[in-house]
Amino acid sequence: MNDKYLLEMNNINKSFPGVKALDNAMLKLKGSSVHALMGENGAGKSTLMKCLFGVYKKDSGNIIIDNIETNFDNPKQALDNGVTMVHQELNQVLKRDVADNIWLGKYPTKYRVIDRQKMIDETLKIFDELGIKIDPREKMSQLSVSDRQMVEIAKAVSYNAKILVLDEPTSSLNGEEVQHLFRIINSLKEKGCGIIYISHKMEEILEISDEVTVMRDGKWVSTTPSSQLTNAQIIKMMVGRDLTNRFPPKNNKPAEVILEISNLSAKQKNSVKDVSFELKKGEILGIAGLVGSKRTELLELLFGMRKISFGNIKLDNKKITNRSPKEAINNGFALITEERRSTGIFAGLSVSFNSVIASIKDYTRYGVLSNKKISDDTQWVISSMKVKTPGQKTRMKNLSGGNQQKVIIGRWLLTKPEILLLDEPTRGIDVGAKYEIYQLIISLAEKGKGVIIVSSEMPEILGISDRVLVMSNGRVAGIKENDGNLSQEEIMTLAAKYV
Repeated sequence: MNDKYLLEMNNINKSFPGVKALDNAMLKLKGSSVHALMGENGAGKSTLMKCLFGVYKKDSGNIIIDNIETNFDNPKQALDNGVTMVHQELNQVLKRDVADNIWLGKYPTKYRVIDRQKMIDETLKIFDELGIKIDPREKMSQLSVSDRQMVEIAKAVSYNAKILVLDEPTSSLNGEEVQHLFRIINSLKEKGCGIIYISHKMEEILEISDEVTVMRDGKWVSTTPSSQLTNAQIIKMMVGRDLTNRFPPKNNKPAEVILEISNLSAKQKNSVKDVSFELKKGEILGIAGLVGSKRTELLELLFGMRKISFGNIKLDNKKITNRSPKEAINNGFALITEERRSTGIFAGLSVSFNSVIASIKDYTRYGVLSNKKISDDTQWVISSMKVKTPGQKTRMKNLSGGNQQKVIIGRWLLTKPEILLLDEPTRGIDVGAKYEIYQLIISLAEKGKGVIIVSSEMPEILGISDRVLVMSNGRVAGIKENDGNLSQEEIMTLAAKYV
């Protein structure tokens, strides 16, 4: 035990069927500090934090908080003891308002009745302290992902947290919102809070953290002051080798136009307006823009998830109507969504189910499923996508985020699409897994597929795209050739054009 540490996690072990997730893992957090926890997907970061938070029971090892050995049986015990965690995949009641989400499970009461006014007042007080400008009466479903992230952080603060775990907190935030979050983190740090910050974004880590712990294959690799580290050193410790290039070489050759979009507008107000562009066979078209620029809405419109009020879609010079996702799939479209957990995976079901579900009709003959064909195609997904899994029957929730994403990509490739729509395909994924997904995207373009990729990471857009379409407030602000001279500043200027 050591007085200078707020939290000590020593020799933590945790196994799941077929997988040793933690192997004598360690983490030591000082009060009034930000401690970055880094590693590739599957390194054990989230598992270690879930052992702290009472989601999982560790197999062995000890957890010491304020010099007292502690074992939480469930997250409520952790919360009651000032240990809070903001998960990467937000768990919120979208049909309830902001105040309800913050006070759920600890409603203030007056005369045994929920004191609604106190909820509102206390929420506003927390928001004021954190510089958050959100109406507590607003329904969660009406908020952007970035605002929902801020609400979740405010909820954690409402527990008077002394230890706060942030898992990929900036994955849905733009540059200005990231700086706002950093101001919140620094104010909590000044109040004595210890913050564990999980992220794959190197520049952020070096800006906000005091120390960095790196994990690999469930094991502790190192703990180092941030001031003594560089991006290259962190990457080498994470992946166990030098990774000199962030992006693979591109050998795809855009050919004739495969998709033509003319004056496309959504029925929904304040959404996509008068969007026109072309996509070539073998081309990777990046879509950039600020949060709220309606990039996701554009992909959903193309995939039949939103209603079109005006405009045309032509595929191979033939006019088509994607009035539903089913019709879009039949027309050769595939969509990998931004919110992997809520709209991408069936977490409690197997890798096999998640691999074949989008093309299930291909496995049925005379009303009988072909288990052999399902098994063969699942194995193709696992092998070709390089999915790390103990087996086909492993539940998706037991895979890392990067491996879940690979299964989703494989699922859609089984539908033999001509147009791939990718919404933040590397969100929350480590540098090694990102590189593999970039390779997959480029290989699909090399085979003549048309690829549209939405990303909030500017280096990613510039590193993978042949051309960049910039959205601003639902409209096309410009389309630029990515010839090596295109700059982030040029893209950001266009992104602010109609704001």
